[in-house]
Amino acid sequence: MNFPVSLEEIQQAHQLVAPFIHKTPVLTSESINDMAGCELYFKCENFQKIGAFKARGGLNAVLSLPEEKRAKGVLTHSSGNHAQAIALAAKMANVPAYIVMPKTAPQVKQKAVAGYGAKITLCEPTQQSREENASRIQKETGATFISPYNDYAVITGQATCAKELLEEEKDLEVIIAPVGGGGLVAGTALSAHYIKQEVEVFAGEPEGAKDSYLSMQKGSLTRVDQPGSIADGLLASMGEKNFGIIQPLVKGIFLVSDDEIIEAMRLLWERMKIIVEPSGAVPLAALLKNKEAFKGKKVGVILTGGNVDLAKLPF
Repeated sequence: MNFPVSLEEIQQAHQLVAPFIHKTPVLTSESINDMAGCELYFKCENFQKIGAFKARGGLNAVLSLPEEKRAKGVLTHSSGNHAQAIALAAKMANVPAYIVMPKTAPQVKQKAVAGYGAKITLCEPTQQSREENASRIQKETGATFISPYNDYAVITGQATCAKELLEEEKDLEVIIAPVGGGGLVAGTALSAHYIKQEVEVFAGEPEGAKDSYLSMQKGSLTRVDQPGSIADGLLASMGEKNFGIIQPLVKGIFLVSDDEIIEAMRLLWERMKIIVEPSGAVPLAALLKNKEAFKGKKVGVILTGGNVDLAKLPF
């Protein structure tokens, strides 16, 4: 089966973004391994620039734009991490950035986006409001819209995360990541497919935003009206480009409740002494809930981000 992103493109994206990102560490925890009944290798994208893996896709999308398009600026809508990625990439490329953010986005993420010099427009916390505001700004400015996930340049950039993990931990049998819009999981599945095809890829998703789970069950894109979860980074609807990659390559999607997400997040803070945001804790929550699927295996777990509003900790 031919996919719209090649191994060569992933390798080129890695070369392009490598000077601007951190090669994040892979950490382990014997106590969490004992609880999970398998060997876990945590890819710590909470230590990435902007505090999340999204720096990879944002940088690849902006830096690979032709000069004439770049000059008019870039535009996106995001609850935070992709917003920061595009704002950072635009600052590095010295071009304007226009960011539409839901007014419910965590203050820590709004402040970070503003700190990179981007122009923020706040909107209602619905997909429709995000898209309408982005469309209006695009007409006014001529900026290039970069989807948080439904964009092959973004997917290619996100694929560099699993590429690093697979190159460092060559014995992995499984990788699990959180899924929202699907850019990371699509990229992860592609890297696994090209680098070590026998690696199984799974995703974890909040019960309150289970459009990816429903889409996989039905075999076609299925939206959830008014998704809600403490995992604010996973509320976006699955993109069609991502679904085209995820449907044939991802083994399954596990649902978790907000309570399970908070418990996994707390475990990571307490046992590993690292700050992980709710969205980043979703794959561990899914794994602990479905231990039989991972029993005795070597599992890569992508901790996607660490941007937590410390004034609103859930524990």
